[in-house]
Amino acid sequence: MKSIELKQVSKRFKDGSKTIEALKSTDFSVDPGEFVAVIGPSGSGKSTFLTIIGGLQQPSEGNVFINDNKFSELKEKKRAQRRFKDIGFILQASNLVPFLTVQEQLKLVNKVEKSKIDKKRIQDLLQELDIYDLADKYPGELSGGERQRAAIARALYHDPAVILADEPTASLDTSRAIEVVKILARETKDKNKATIMVTHDERLTKYCDSVYVMEDGILEKQSMNDKVGSI
Repeated sequence: MKSIELKQVSKRFKDGSKTIEALKSTDFSVDPGEFVAVIGPSGSGKSTFLTIIGGLQQPSEGNVFINDNKFSELKEKKRAQRRFKDIGFILQASNLVPFLTVQEQLKLVNKVEKSKIDKKRIQDLLQELDIYDLADKYPGELSGGERQRAAIARALYHDPAVILADEPTASLDTSRAIEVVKILARETKDKNKATIMVTHDERLTKYCDSVYVMEDGILEKQSMNDKVGSI
């Protein structure tokens, strides 16, 4: 079973009289337990690619499958339900709820799912991300890096099968960025998740199983011999 699979997926946008191909016909898959990096210049189509996988945009052509289920053709309500259950998003902006503390951000997931709060899971995640002492702080009391780590904890908390990370380390210093990517790699392996990380920092790709390069809407797998060496 493939956790993520794209079959001849493309995305076009209208810009006045012009048609822009943000993503050209793409076949792509990620297995359970696989950590994939996508690199490429700004405007190359990386974010479009990630949001299509996550069901935030619909492809112009082709199909997206999550856990072998045709995800892209679901009605919006059903797609939103599957997205919440199966996918954890980590975005450049932390998107935390401003009036909830760090631990309440995670507990909100339980309220939406009407499920039992897992206090140990919360404690373990906050300790792993070095924000346990910030559990009762509000987003406005945190630094940018602390907010991002809280957002990562929230994305991992409900144990999604798929993790989609768009520049998850953009607001972190190098040592913290490495720690976060190591956590994502460990979560991917230990919990058999499928993780895609869009990043501008090619040094972080050493922790990934495979690397793809996006340029002008074309996605190509990078040879392992071309991967950047150790940090």
